[in-house]
Amino acid sequence: MTQEETINRYAERVGYTHSETKQFYEGGHRVRQVVRLSEAASLYSIEAEVVEAKHCNSGYKEGDKFVLDVDGNLIGKLCPRRLCVYLISQLTVPVALINERLSSLYAVCPMSRYWCGVSGVWRSNASHYCNSSNKIY
Repeated sequence: MTQEETINRYAERVGYTHSETKQFYEGGHRVRQVVRLSEAASLYSIEAEVVEAKHCNSGYKEGDKFVLDVDGNLIGKLCPRRLCVYLISQLTVPVALINERLSSLYAVCPMSRYWCGVSGVWRSNASHYCNSSNKIY
């Protein structure tokens, strides 16, 4: 798929008008990001795993996994039935960093706290508080 086809497909998906699509090309950085993420989308997904959960109101337990596409959309069929806003909000920065690294075509994130492996899995020891002392890994 050509760059123009990729951008037009993206613009249609998010509901851009013709003039908004033309503006999208200004600066080039957004074009680069969309094109590279579209290339990465078929190769990567993002996975967050609960490594510790105590007294969780949503019923999460160790080993529960949340799978997202490279755009940061949760894949409902691959996530627990109940989604906790407090846990999901903890994924914002790591997913944005992974998204940025993928759009820059980095294979390994340079930050020691985050890891973007070849399989596209994200893991962190960041704490998550949801009426408990849960941790996502």
